[in-house]
Amino acid sequence: MWTAAGSLAAWLWLLLCQGFFWRTDVRLPPSRDPGAWPSVCVVVPARDEAAVLPASLPSLLAQEYPGRAEVFLVDDGSTDGTGELARELARRTGGLPLTVDSPGEPPAGWTGKLWAVRHGIGLARARGPEYLLLTDADIAHAPDGLRRLVAAARTGGYDVVSQMARLRVESLWERLVVPAFVYFFAQLYPFRRIGKDGTRTAAAAGGCVLLRADTAARARIPDAIRHAVIDDVALARAVKRAGGRVWLGLADRADSVRPYPRLHDLWHMVARSAYAQLRHDPVVLAGTVAGLALVYLVPPAAVIAGAAGNPVAAVLGGAAWLVMTGTYLPMLRYYRQPPWLAPLLPFTAFLYLLMTVDSAVRHHRGRGAAWKGRTYARPDAVPDEG
Repeated sequence: MWTAAGSLAAWLWLLLCQGFFWRTDVRLPPSRDPGAWPSVCVVVPARDEAAVLPASLPSLLAQEYPGRAEVFLVDDGSTDGTGELARELARRTGGLPLTVDSPGEPPAGWTGKLWAVRHGIGLARARGPEYLLLTDADIAHAPDGLRRLVAAARTGGYDVVSQMARLRVESLWERLVVPAFVYFFAQLYPFRRIGKDGTRTAAAAGGCVLLRADTAARARIPDAIRHAVIDDVALARAVKRAGGRVWLGLADRADSVRPYPRLHDLWHMVARSAYAQLRHDPVVLAGTVAGLALVYLVPPAAVIAGAAGNPVAAVLGGAAWLVMTGTYLPMLRYYRQPPWLAPLLPFTAFLYLLMTVDSAVRHHRGRGAAWKGRTYARPDAVPDEG
């Protein structure tokens, strides 16, 4: 009974005091077109992305941007012909100028993606852009996407404007796991707090990050975050530490085309970085597991206990489950999913609990942050470049 009461109290606090994280109306803020459109360079790190590139790269090349813009695709050691395919798509579709280059293997202390981003930013700086758009190779952008991002950044005076692209939800497992992924992210990093001046909360969504070039230089991006596995959050924190302003919201017209049809695919996506989010700390891991159990697993367990003769626990657990379900419904609506999935959130949370534990096990077995053939050490295990 007391555990159920604690769970209900936690949910009431989350509902009212955690930045209204459950609301999904944080979209690009109102903006006006600038008098003169600044120049933009788009940097796309890509490693073995030939499967998704035909659905994403043409959308970047077709951007209807009034100012000067060009695209730099950095082929990060692909073995599937990613670079050659990108050049062929550019020849076929035309549009913005495209440069394809490769930086070679990353040195110790760098993740492959950030090493590619560093190379792409270096190429872009020769053009003297005012803004950099860092975007993943699986993101398809609306034709006016770049224009709207720049207008929002200029109007609001933001150094970073980032949108969380809408992830694919077609298979059964995607429907169960993907909306919850974004829901949990917003619970950790409430979007409304990120955009407020004077708050310490900082995060970005790596699939779509518009960044002022001079802010990137001032914050030493990406060098200052070179070993970060969760690089988007690290980037936003570096910008805020350097005095910059950050905005993050949900995207209306930027979509990930990467499929995660099986539970195995989604499991690997979460497990490769979950323990890094917990700073590789066993104590934090234990607290996280306990917190997930209290908040997400206790309510249905209390309802079941109520059927065994504890009606007070059932009422408290049912109330907590009802609040949980209500806060999840807006995210399901955003992803155009049926509302009957909302009461299943405890099951999905249990899957995330197992993924988090598995992430820690992988780390301690030396298979921690593994992605596309590379495994990265924890930050304090790599040399510091000063």
